[in-house]
Amino acid sequence: MRDRQQWEQGPNGLSLLPWLLMGLGALSHLLGGEAPNPWIGGFGLLTFNTLYIAVVFRACHPLSRETPTTWGLLGALGALTFTLAIGYGREWLLLFPLLGLAVGAVVRHGRLLPWISPPLVVAVGVVTFWRDGWDSIGIVYGTFMSVMVTAAILALDETVRQLRATREELATAAVEKERLRFSRDLHDLLGHTLSVIVVKSEAVRRLAPRDLDAALAQVADIESVGRQALTEVREAVTGYREGSLATELDRARDALSSAGIEPVVRRSGPLLEPRTEALLGWVVRESATNAVRHSGASRCVIALDGTADRVRLTVTDDGRGTFGDDGRGQSAEATPGSGLRGLRERLAAAGGTLDSGPAPRGGFRVTAELPVEAPGPHEGEPTT
Repeated sequence: MRDRQQWEQGPNGLSLLPWLLMGLGALSHLLGGEAPNPWIGGFGLLTFNTLYIAVVFRACHPLSRETPTTWGLLGALGALTFTLAIGYGREWLLLFPLLGLAVGAVVRHGRLLPWISPPLVVAVGVVTFWRDGWDSIGIVYGTFMSVMVTAAILALDETVRQLRATREELATAAVEKERLRFSRDLHDLLGHTLSVIVVKSEAVRRLAPRDLDAALAQVADIESVGRQALTEVREAVTGYREGSLATELDRARDALSSAGIEPVVRRSGPLLEPRTEALLGWVVRESATNAVRHSGASRCVIALDGTADRVRLTVTDDGRGTFGDDGRGQSAEATPGSGLRGLRERLAAAGGTLDSGPAPRGGFRVTAELPVEAPGPHEGEPTT
């Protein structure tokens, strides 16, 4: 399977094997009885083909391309090529372009190519001119082009495959980031909405025996909250939800009142950008949900103030002094996937901070600070 993946991802040594047909001239020279010492020439040609195949296959494997073994085989191939060309000349000079292919496959990076290619071409030119005169100028040119073109094509192919792999990694990271954003949004949206529905349902149960009209009003609120939740979930799925801080404050005030908690909202400071309001809206939503579900508080104060550069939101209740519950009566603040963890990630991506913990006079306090103009989706995380 791994070998198949490597075949699909890029070229291997098989793509350079057809060029061995250039050695048929040397073979014909041997079979024609024109070459001296034909047994030595035949063994040399067989050894050349073996070394060439070994070098090109190793050169096309990223782990073995620049190992000492590959360099040793390439050196032996070069020495054998020059020996055969000097000893036999004529058709044997066509082995030089094959040597160029092997050199280009191994030395495909710019740091070594300028140091190896010119000396090789000069040496080839000296041997070919000595053995065959000016008629062999095509051999010299062919050797030069073999080195340069092979190096360029294989280096470009390697670069393209690396870019493709990087693109796939970035796409995977983007999918994971979007999945985290989506799960966090659903946690924040549904956690708050379901808490409100539970609180109002309890209010209906209490009011129904003694005040039917009030109970029906709570039922109407439940219907309204449910419809709003459907709308928000749809907007979150499409990735275009941008909450309003004023709306979140109104919802928090209503949810706290329904749970028997006195809401106190104090707002001052500069006008905020929609992105900043949306982030602070998440803090209000999560903090109010905690106060309703876990705090046991009788009063919750939501204070918003700030300067021209930064804005601060503080949510303080007078309850038990914990954020959430892990089922054993302990704070769930550090539980993976919890509300506070998601809030910290959101605010950190926008250049803000989130502090939380027991308030000095009892209860629990959440303090969020943000720049007045929080970074947009291209600077922080995707718009939710």
